[in-house]
Amino acid sequence: MDKQELILSKKLVSSYKKRLEKEILERSIKLKMPQNKFEEIIKNNNELINLKKALEELESKTQSSN
Repeated sequence: MDKQELILSKKLVSSYKKRLEKEILERSIKLKMPQNKFEEIIKNNNELINLKKALEELESKTQSSN
């Protein structure tokens, strides 16, 4: 991947992660869940964990391509 592709991938993954967190938050509010419960869901969500790891990898690849 070239630097442009890495940057674009990073933006797309980051955007998706934010949308997923927002969706979890909105559904939790709709279900009237306590704040600590939806924070725990966000913290322990496998998809969000994988997205965070992917962002970290993309960041390291972006920095190493400089």
